[in-house]
Amino acid sequence: MKLQIMFLLFFCSAALQGQKYKSLMNMEEQWKFSLGNRPEWSSPTFNHSDWDEVYVPSPWEAQGFNGYDGFAWYRKFITISANHQKESLVLELGYIDDVDEVFFNGERIGGSGQFPPNFATAYTARRMYPIPEKLIHYNRGNLIAVKVYDQQLEGGIVRGDVRLLAEINPLKTFLDLQGEWNFRTGDNMDWRYYTGSEEGWRKIYVPGAWENQGYKGYDGYAWYQKTFVANDNFKLDRVVLLVGKIDDLDEVFVNGIKIGQTGFMEPERQQQHYAEAYKQLRAYLVPEGLIKLSKTNTIQVRVSDFYQEGGIVEGPIGFIKQRDYIAYWRNKKMDR
Repeated sequence: MKLQIMFLLFFCSAALQGQKYKSLMNMEEQWKFSLGNRPEWSSPTFNHSDWDEVYVPSPWEAQGFNGYDGFAWYRKFITISANHQKESLVLELGYIDDVDEVFFNGERIGGSGQFPPNFATAYTARRMYPIPEKLIHYNRGNLIAVKVYDQQLEGGIVRGDVRLLAEINPLKTFLDLQGEWNFRTGDNMDWRYYTGSEEGWRKIYVPGAWENQGYKGYDGYAWYQKTFVANDNFKLDRVVLLVGKIDDLDEVFVNGIKIGQTGFMEPERQQQHYAEAYKQLRAYLVPEGLIKLSKTNTIQVRVSDFYQEGGIVEGPIGFIKQRDYIAYWRNKKMDR
């Protein structure tokens, strides 16, 4: 049976065959480093001048901290030129053993694995964290702070490329929804309605596979939920909701109304027919009048994953104007 994909978007899109990047800055060098764990170490105003220095990437055991298991932090200031102001930037941190949480100018931009007491390693996950444009200070210092927990053996930012990247031909949203979302496993169609209560929900970072955020080995249904306030960009233009790449199938609701889906979740025994769905960028045209201006609106994403990693695994996540979305795909077609 052919893979059947349904987009409620009149403009037909093709699969994204993996994002392409150019390297802007190599950060394989000395970083400030300290054992321990204090929340103020994520702040740009904290003075780390008396910290040790270690080379990144390399296990901390090979740099004078042999036998240490536990928490540690890395910190580094970088300057980003205003020439990159219109680009979508990504922080690549190679492979970290075991768990990490990453901050940019004091704001969390991602994490992999789960810290104790519910420890879950993510040492095999390649760390790729998009940097929200609103956090970047151009032509002056920007702080990268990385909290790491190692359970045993080697620890830290141990190997791989460590650099600042720019995505080539990015989809630029006017309202970026990357960040913390509400999340819960299981399946209940009543969850498409926002009640104002967060009971039963927990926080998860989007985009990112749920296996790297405390749900290792989980296959099945789960729901994501996000609230936002509609600004004036919604007033004059039709808009498209980008929900990135989802592994495997999805249904997306705005204010309780379904606006699109990829694959079909029922009958459940046929879900395997859509095994290639994870390659598709989810982009759904929002019906006119559905979003309430200057008020709280909700997005709910129902996901079914049937093997390996699951969830909203890659960006972009957010709203883009319909005309900009069409222009993106026309330009992409011309580039081929």
